[in-house]
Amino acid sequence: MSRPHNDTTTADSVERVKSTPVVRWRIVDIVVASVLAVAAGLVFVLWNIASNPISAPLGALLPGLQALAGGGWLFAAVLVALVIRKPGAALYGEIVAASVSALVGNQWGVLTLESGLVQGVGAELVFAVFLYRRWNLPVALLAGAVAGLALAINDLILWYPGSAVAFSAIYTVSAIVSGVVLAGLLSWFVVRGLAKTGALSRFESGRVALRRHDAQ
Repeated sequence: MSRPHNDTTTADSVERVKSTPVVRWRIVDIVVASVLAVAAGLVFVLWNIASNPISAPLGALLPGLQALAGGGWLFAAVLVALVIRKPGAALYGEIVAASVSALVGNQWGVLTLESGLVQGVGAELVFAVFLYRRWNLPVALLAGAVAGLALAINDLILWYPGSAVAFSAIYTVSAIVSGVVLAGLLSWFVVRGLAKTGALSRFESGRVALRRHDAQ
């Protein structure tokens, strides 16, 4: 028997996908994911320059706070995943964005790719834990947080080996907070904005916005 229409039920379920998520990537998925990731990579390039005037004073104020700028290199993973909604999207988005940053040139060289891999895996794991079925705001924030945690662990190993416990704790918490805000929350609002324009009509992420609007 079909279930009667209920606006509340519809509103509560708009962030869920089919019980069995579609895992195969379409051509349009690859193209759009690549465009988004390259655009994110160009933002990374700008952030490579703009972040130092922000992070340096923070680190001088309290060593470890400089990681509050780290989320600027994490959003590609969450953004691409929220749009494409397929396994591997977060990892793909972050690696491609990091590759663009490395190719343009920065002070970290090839380690940019390593960082992109680690951070992308961090975000990807969160979506995998939810079996690629939940794409709501809490999951986006959690993906940003875990990407931030991955960034902190990677940085502490590569750039701050032997750091004091206090510095490591502050750096880690700062990176997580930055990941939540700049990667999770910001990406969520960007996807919502794109969906409302109709630009994502060929994706579940765009159709969800339309269903939400109809349910209101």
